[in-house]
Amino acid sequence: MELFIFARFHALPGNEAGVASALRKVIAPTRQEPGCLSIHAFRSNRDSRLFYIHSNWVDEAAFDNHVEQPHTMQFVEEIQPLVDHELDTTRANLIE
Repeated sequence: MELFIFARFHALPGNEAGVASALRKVIAPTRQEPGCLSIHAFRSNRDSRLFYIHSNWVDEAAFDNHVEQPHTMQFVEEIQPLVDHELDTTRANLIE
């Protein structure tokens, strides 16, 4: 069953550029992964410190594999000190 991921990142004041940079770096290699149907990063229009990733995977196993990739682990290491919360990722299925 297809899996959708919603990840939220709220930058600490002054770290917006660092969050945007980390997001840009992880998107391209993730798109090349088997099982990644799509991935995009977003920045809120109303809160310049708020960012999101939305991705779509063929199944949960493909996303579990993504979590173990070196570029993903590097991203997590890079992003954690830049945000004001624990990492916030939601796994979801489409309501039809």
